[in-house]
Amino acid sequence: MLIDDEPAQIRLVTALAAREGWRTIVARDAETAIATLGTRQGMQLGAIILDQWVPGDAACHLISELKARRPALPILMLTTSNSPLLAVEAMRAGATDYLIKPVSPDRMMQALRAATTPEAQRSELHPLTEKLEAALDFDSMIGAASSFRAALAIAAKAARTHAHVLIEGESGTGKEMLVRAMHAASPRAKMPLRIVNAAGIPPNQIESVLFGHEKGAFAGAFERHVGALQHADGGTLVIDEIDRLALPVQRRLAQFLVRGDVQPIGARHSFRLDVRLIACSNAPLRDLVDSGLADAELYERLSGTLVRLPSLRERAGDIPALARHFLARIGEQPGLRPLGITDSALALLGAYDWPGNVRQLQATLFRAAVFCDGEALTAQDFPNLSTMVGEAPRHNAPISDGAGVMLFGPDGNLRPLEDIEADVIRLAIGHYRGRMTEVARRLGIGRSTLYRKLSELGIDNAA
Repeated sequence: MLIDDEPAQIRLVTALAAREGWRTIVARDAETAIATLGTRQGMQLGAIILDQWVPGDAACHLISELKARRPALPILMLTTSNSPLLAVEAMRAGATDYLIKPVSPDRMMQALRAATTPEAQRSELHPLTEKLEAALDFDSMIGAASSFRAALAIAAKAARTHAHVLIEGESGTGKEMLVRAMHAASPRAKMPLRIVNAAGIPPNQIESVLFGHEKGAFAGAFERHVGALQHADGGTLVIDEIDRLALPVQRRLAQFLVRGDVQPIGARHSFRLDVRLIACSNAPLRDLVDSGLADAELYERLSGTLVRLPSLRERAGDIPALARHFLARIGEQPGLRPLGITDSALALLGAYDWPGNVRQLQATLFRAAVFCDGEALTAQDFPNLSTMVGEAPRHNAPISDGAGVMLFGPDGNLRPLEDIEADVIRLAIGHYRGRMTEVARRLGIGRSTLYRKLSELGIDNAA
């Protein structure tokens, strides 16, 4: 059901939903929406999209009413407000997700798909479509794991050059944030940055999106279109999920990297461009080349600088520092407040595999912060996660190279020695399962010294 009174948007959402097999029922006001829930059509609803055209309190009241009648029905809110305050209030009222207008068709349908999957019932782990704005520098990228720091070192060095770059990593590992940090630190920082998501563009349109076309070049080409490569002239073009491009488009892109010229579809002449290409791939591109699904020449041109971002499960020791960093940023948002996080909550977060990686962790902390009444998040603030971890216990890889001890703070500087020492002691207590004699022996101190440090550093004996 779409709750909206704007004809143009009603037509757009109805057409988009129909492409994926949805039938849309339109309610133009709150009373009609509530009444519709009790009809035969209303009993078959799979989701609700609410366009917030009225003041926030009225929208949140409507969400509460709808949720009271149909608790399991996901509700997405469309809003023109950039402030997270309305989103916070809508989520407290029962909204599953929110989108800021204008919203692209692919983002809207992606949000609808995510909200209606069986996994979405695990509400605290449900992804958020909108993201918190992130700082665009390397110092703001949190993590002490050696694989992560090595990736940042390669990226920081490459940022100062004009070389093309390939960034590989699972969805949610921070590829977009890294791309923006690289652009901000590059000689092209003041020039255009264009980002194209290959997965969000129909295959029959992607060539035109990248290279452009002339009027009349094909059926439906009523106007001339300037491609993303030309828009990025002098700057940087980012192609996200480059592994999703069809092979002919990959080959044409490789030719551009060799020759440096572009010929739009239907054009008689080509023209030269100065564009730096940063490509992102969720899958290792070398493997796709070997299986014939990716172009070897394109890979060769891009992989001169290859950055591999590790998954969060590969750097689980960074979870405490990431959690504290995200909570500090979340606490700065309107309608929210700074929160701490207990050792029990950190242990729970560390026991989960995080298939959505850092992005999923951030969304989970945001949702928990929205509903937290205390001064710190505890394990009880993640009920679904507790159930999942209990259903499928996870044994982390052996701790190595200091995983679990964050050396650098959110500002990029070394943390105080006292804080690092506290983390080392917590790590030892957890690793040796609370056997304090063994903890003291392994740390090279006496039991009395260990207990004195526990008191001085404010560490719970149970860690």
